[in-house]
Amino acid sequence: MNRRLRVLVAALIGVLVIAGCGLGGKNDDAAPAAALPSASEPENIVDPVLESEAGPEPTTAKPKPTRSKAKPKATPTEDPNNFQLPECAHREGKKVSKTKAKAALRAAAARKYWPTSAPKLTVPSRLVLVTAWHESGWQSDIVNCDGGRGLMQVMPDTEAFINQRFEQSYASTDYKQNATLGANYLAWLTKAFGDAYFKGKYDLSASKCRSHSSMCLLNMVIAGYNVGRQPVDDGYADKQLPNPEYVGVVRSLMKSCYCDRY
Repeated sequence: MNRRLRVLVAALIGVLVIAGCGLGGKNDDAAPAAALPSASEPENIVDPVLESEAGPEPTTAKPKPTRSKAKPKATPTEDPNNFQLPECAHREGKKVSKTKAKAALRAAAARKYWPTSAPKLTVPSRLVLVTAWHESGWQSDIVNCDGGRGLMQVMPDTEAFINQRFEQSYASTDYKQNATLGANYLAWLTKAFGDAYFKGKYDLSASKCRSHSSMCLLNMVIAGYNVGRQPVDDGYADKQLPNPEYVGVVRSLMKSCYCDRY
């Protein structure tokens, strides 16, 4: 082969080799690889144009709360402070209505028990009514475990003392006289404590008391009705009522009593 022919053949072979590199190889059938996102770019990028066209994501509206009407308060049918008959107590004698019991208690409170030595001394009707309510629930036929009887739960010793001191013959078995015995005892306690500690003043108004446990005349009289005079005298030195729970209940009833329904 002459020199010109060898050069032509070599050129032809070179052209075929270059063409083969572009068409034939290991990745002829593979699609070009997609560009991978860089580490600094987020994978899920939302097109702001598309987002504005689509609008914000729909939100579920919360139902408005409905206001329920307040239920009317039930009227109490039983008094939580009413006298509860102990198992050892029993009933004896005549049971009268609440109306008659109330009338008897008011009449007893209206009496003058010290017409000569303390004519201005009166026992508030409210005090007599609520004391009897706390003691018996205005039940005239109750004989309690300790011997207390009737509306005011008059003790046998108290009955004997009042009858002797005032030269009377009241019977605790009669509901009207029972009310008088109880009110008379309250009047006696008022004079006794008033003379001993309050310079002969007998003001039983609640405004004279700083609290239900202070040693004011009203609280001392209530305490004395429950435990007698001597324990109250003993407690006066220390300014401590012997039975603050009892006094507190009676004082509370003076403000609000179920007995007012009658």
